[in-house]
Amino acid sequence: MFSETDAYVRYMGRWSRQLAPLMLKFARLPEPEAVLDVGTGTGVLASAVTEAHPGATVTAIDPSARFVAAATDRSSNPRLRFQVGDAQALEFPDASFDATLSLLALNFIPDPPKALGEMIRVTRSGGVVAAAVWDYGEGAQMLRVFWDEAVALDPAIASRDERHMPLCRRGELAAFWRQAGLADVREQALTTELVFESFDDYWLPFLDGVGPAGAYAASLADPARDALRARLIGRLSHGREDQVITLKARAWAVRGVVA
Repeated sequence: MFSETDAYVRYMGRWSRQLAPLMLKFARLPEPEAVLDVGTGTGVLASAVTEAHPGATVTAIDPSARFVAAATDRSSNPRLRFQVGDAQALEFPDASFDATLSLLALNFIPDPPKALGEMIRVTRSGGVVAAAVWDYGEGAQMLRVFWDEAVALDPAIASRDERHMPLCRRGELAAFWRQAGLADVREQALTTELVFESFDDYWLPFLDGVGPAGAYAASLADPARDALRARLIGRLSHGREDQVITLKARAWAVRGVVA
């Protein structure tokens, strides 16, 4: 039985590891001394910051104590500290950080405007605030294919399709950043490839129940799950379960400067 963190890693965490360096390159942090990672999950972005910026210390928060414990156990870097925390009520003084970042977490926070306000508050004047989210509507093919086939089988679940997630379409993050008063706002698409060694490498992580798609797949009765599996095999592998599957994954990234 997979732990919560192991299930996340094999479902999406292995791809966030590819995305983290792309986000950092886009964010263009001017040699920060103190960085905050909001919604760190397995800690891939926090670790990438310490690798890219040898002089930086990173504080990484997540609401899940299990994720924080697992990330702490995996890291021996003294410049990296993980702790449980709520993005909507950050327990840090004003202007505590040179940069505040968030990777693939902002659209899962119940009150994104409150979280962004907190991210800005704890970042010094002239500091960078940056985030990235998957393009669930078109760019994240792993999920797009899943939901297209799921909705084709059961149109009643269309509202559960992750294309309806907030902040995941072109221009939405940039507009959100500008509304919050950040300066020099820029948005960019970040694209990577997801390579699955077989159909099961694609399919089985959904059954762990991680994320909206995983929760839906895990909730299905066997006949409905088998029907969805068959449609996906036909769509992705032309009936060959041992075939390597390569899919594109696009995220939207945004950066702004605290006035």
